[in-house]
Amino acid sequence: MTNPAGLLMEPKRYPRQLSRGANNAAVALSETEVGKLFGEDTRSDIGSEAEKMGFANEVNGLVARFVRLETNESLNADMLVMERIYPLDFRAYEVEMREIWFDVFTDELRALHAAGFVHRNLLRPSNRPGDRYDNILLTQQGLRLIDVGISVLKRQVGESFFMAYVQRELEELELFRTFFLGR
Repeated sequence: MTNPAGLLMEPKRYPRQLSRGANNAAVALSETEVGKLFGEDTRSDIGSEAEKMGFANEVNGLVARFVRLETNESLNADMLVMERIYPLDFRAYEVEMREIWFDVFTDELRALHAAGFVHRNLLRPSNRPGDRYDNILLTQQGLRLIDVGISVLKRQVGESFFMAYVQRELEELELFRTFFLGR
């Protein structure tokens, strides 16, 4: 974000902010809920993201659970409300345990693919700030996915695009495997 003088400006920080992605901030609403904020300048579509999240939730529990859409007047933003996930540091766990978590993650990701959902953001593009795999979180329940903003449903893009996205995601999955098990 730049101002008229061309200087880099700090993005707006919200009360109880947890994180900021490329287009949206996430704020803590309670011990169990998080709101992803969609302001007027947001380039992503809240309805589409809610639909994709709900679709994935019907398949399995890999993607953070969608709760509801609402408007937050005090923050002047629409919100996609989802479950609050508390990440753990995977490096505190033995590689054998991480192998089990990775295998379950792979099975659940493949189930999403088979149902017609692809996440498309396992690996953060190198030109974006943030950690390489910050959309994959280790939790008490195992590995989970957040941020389905650029995810796609096969019925929206057709077979050929969908399969190309799946192939790329499987390649990213192998890169994540090396990272997750090798650290």
